[in-house]
Amino acid sequence: MKQHCRHQWKKTTTETCPEGKLNSGLALVGSSLLFLVIMVGLLVYSPSKDSSETASQDDASLLMYCAAGIKPPVAASAAQFAEEVFGVPVHLQYGGSGTLLSNLQVAKQGDLYLAADTSYIEIAREKNLVKEAIPVAQMRPVIMVKKGNPKKIQSIDDLTKEGVSFSLANPDAASIGKLAKKELQNAKKWDAISKSARVFKPTVSEVANDILLGAVDAGIVWDATVNQHSDQAEMIEVPEFAKSVKNVTVGILKSSQKPQQALMFARYLQAPGKGGKHFSGMGYQTVKGDIWDPHPQVLLFSGGVNRLAIQDTLKAFEKREGISVNVVYNGCGILVGQINSGQKPDAYFACDKSYMVEVQPKFALPLTVAETDMIIIVEKGNPKKIKSVYDLVGENIKIGIAHHEQSALGALTKKLLSPLVSGDKNLYDAIQPNVKTNTPTADMLVNQLRTGSLDAAIVYRANISKVADKLDVIEIKEGRPLAEQPIAILKSTKYPNLMQRLVDQLTSDSSRVIFESKGFRWRMTPESL
Repeated sequence: MKQHCRHQWKKTTTETCPEGKLNSGLALVGSSLLFLVIMVGLLVYSPSKDSSETASQDDASLLMYCAAGIKPPVAASAAQFAEEVFGVPVHLQYGGSGTLLSNLQVAKQGDLYLAADTSYIEIAREKNLVKEAIPVAQMRPVIMVKKGNPKKIQSIDDLTKEGVSFSLANPDAASIGKLAKKELQNAKKWDAISKSARVFKPTVSEVANDILLGAVDAGIVWDATVNQHSDQAEMIEVPEFAKSVKNVTVGILKSSQKPQQALMFARYLQAPGKGGKHFSGMGYQTVKGDIWDPHPQVLLFSGGVNRLAIQDTLKAFEKREGISVNVVYNGCGILVGQINSGQKPDAYFACDKSYMVEVQPKFALPLTVAETDMIIIVEKGNPKKIKSVYDLVGENIKIGIAHHEQSALGALTKKLLSPLVSGDKNLYDAIQPNVKTNTPTADMLVNQLRTGSLDAAIVYRANISKVADKLDVIEIKEGRPLAEQPIAILKSTKYPNLMQRLVDQLTSDSSRVIFESKGFRWRMTPESL
């Protein structure tokens, strides 16, 4: 019977064979246990994720594309940043600068892109992938050889000698390869070098590994790469690369959903006591970074005339950077007095360049951003029939002008009218009996004219952008009725890079649209005062 059951198993049900019934029951139990184990395993098991997947699913994290050759200081900085700054992890995706650029162009996600060469950041800007760019270190290309330089390599030409093998980075994938090709083409040596190279590697790190492992005798790498292996390797400096200093630059991607945190990490990388310490300790030449503060507060002095043109841009900058911009608007005479008495705004945006001259030694070279005309404003319909500045000496006319010591507008008004003559007096003195108010800013003059306290006032065209339809304008044709608005960064500011980004934003295309809508003309010229 047992034999029959075994031979007839496929045809016999459990009801016709006791042994089959037992075996079937065991099989069912075994299958159930196996199923349970598999299900529990699936619940517990979590497949490994690459950095991009992790970053996209972790709301608190940042995804950074990082040039492979810059891995050591960036990885150390990222780990320290995650511990110190609100537990924000930074997931790093490594590769050649060119390869990473191609990847992020396709992926269109991520927060930061660190390239070994600023040219890649510029390409990323042109492709509308990067908004801000922050330099963190500098490097230059050299020849790397094993310690003791056994093949006695001293020049680029030595690489092509018989018995010498060397490795290069791919010019289409890695920054060092791109730069080496450019400089050696200029020296008319690229063809010989590229034909003699044993292998082209995708990253500078792999070139260095070839040398350290003895696969090749030499390679072209960054000086910082050699510094990181100074116990096993040494560098040969050659004239072909003497002027090839490149900035290691981190760009904030436009795809970033967390620009505040991304910019914070970029500032952290650059800060002397934070990322800068890691870069310096690993053989990089560092740049002058801003003092580290998670949420910096900066001070901006600005002439009142600029308020409407800059206030929205400043708010957007604060939000994106996660910082505070404390702005003091006032007459430039008052602001200059405060600066000369010891106050130190991180930047100064003057009403006119004449009010930058007095404080220029304390500031970097100013940039003239815009200009605006001086005009006469009168009540709608011009009931006093004022046609020129000479009519301001008429009877029963109440005039408002800015204070010549407190305000750039006041000083420019005096400068404009003093050379003109009315009777036996200069025009500025001649209108004084009609002057009913001297204010530090033109906004006050506009308000007083609109309330009927004044018949006429001399202001900037930019002061009336919101009320142009509620008053009449008399053009000033005499003299040079023009004010030019320069901005400059304090030389001793703790945040030179942050302030430069602020200036960049105030001089951007989007800022230009606002300035021009407020009655300014765009200038954007550096001034040597």
